[in-house]
Amino acid sequence: MQDPRFARTVIYMVRHDATGAQGLVVNRPLREIPLALLLEQTGIESRGIEGTVRLHAGGPVDVLRIFVLHTADYMSEGTLPVKDGIALTFQPDILDAIARGKGPRRALFAVGYAGWAPGQLEAEMKTGAWARASADEALIFDGDHDTKWDRAMARRKIDL
Repeated sequence: MQDPRFARTVIYMVRHDATGAQGLVVNRPLREIPLALLLEQTGIESRGIEGTVRLHAGGPVDVLRIFVLHTADYMSEGTLPVKDGIALTFQPDILDAIARGKGPRRALFAVGYAGWAPGQLEAEMKTGAWARASADEALIFDGDHDTKWDRAMARRKIDL
């Protein structure tokens, strides 16, 4: 990949259809912030809430919005089931659920997402810009970000 924003990047695809594609970068951690601060910024009561969450650079699109990629043991009206027990929520209710101990078992907080227009990702794949690999909870959620790209490449699928 020539674009430095995507060099050695692992993207979990959450949608790929005739209207385009959307994914979240899962190996670009930013910083930890207090969960209470995140709640306050979304207008949710934060009194008594402790702990921190690590934000990730999810991609260059819609960078003022937080997307939560998580295990599908939590579902709400704003949740999109993705695949194999993974879901995506971009509504603030998940932040409140996590703060109150009623959220998903595992979650990744991403600022922004990676997006492609119809046919764009397919064209980039034909040039070899991207490789496909299977994903699981460990690859998505484990904190060892420095090895995620290598682990994903070890799983890559070859298109014939």
